[in-house]
Amino acid sequence: MSPTAAQHSDGLTVADLVVTYPGRPPVEAVRGVSLTIAPGETVALLGPSGCGKSSLLGAVVGTIAPAAGNITWGDEELTRTPVHRRGFGMVFQDGQLFPHMDVARNIAFGLRMAGVDRDERDRHVKELLALVGLEGLGARAVGELSGGQRQRVALARSLAPRPRLLALDEPLSSLDAELRRRLAVEVREILRAAGTTALLVTHDPAEAETMATRVRRMADGKLI
Repeated sequence: MSPTAAQHSDGLTVADLVVTYPGRPPVEAVRGVSLTIAPGETVALLGPSGCGKSSLLGAVVGTIAPAAGNITWGDEELTRTPVHRRGFGMVFQDGQLFPHMDVARNIAFGLRMAGVDRDERDRHVKELLALVGLEGLGARAVGELSGGQRQRVALARSLAPRPRLLALDEPLSSLDAELRRRLAVEVREILRAAGTTALLVTHDPAEAETMATRVRRMADGKLI
């Protein structure tokens, strides 16, 4: 479902965000960053290791507490809101799938935790398997999947609870170059088809240009 014009009154706003780490002196990893993301938009944070992009992503999803600044979704203040109450999803570099669960149970995990009934879970899992191109593989053990298939399962699992923002932290970096190029296109189309708002962290310019509707470069803790 594509975002409507009315939905654009919502979206993510990051204002004057600062992230510091202990040290003598403290290390300022994110230095007064401001950023907006409209519903349905995918924004890529592009830059080398140590530029602050992962720290900014962590502050947005709530795994890192900022030293200053504000994070809001529409009119909702989220700066000090716990991770599980932000309504955001996350896809990591290695997928972090549950090895003892099959594909369908991995995808349904968040829905079960949210108390969604079995019939609704099964219906939604079937839709997501089709969306990510894994129809008929619900009963497959995740250990039997290729690297690209595992990342698509991880994407489907993150999309299952219908997050208002999906954070992707170098989601394709563990894959070989050819598969990374192909999957970048697939992920872009999946996000568009789902109408999902996304924030992507990557060090690969081609990946950023392929997956994102807008690319912001970071250096020395700032957007440039």
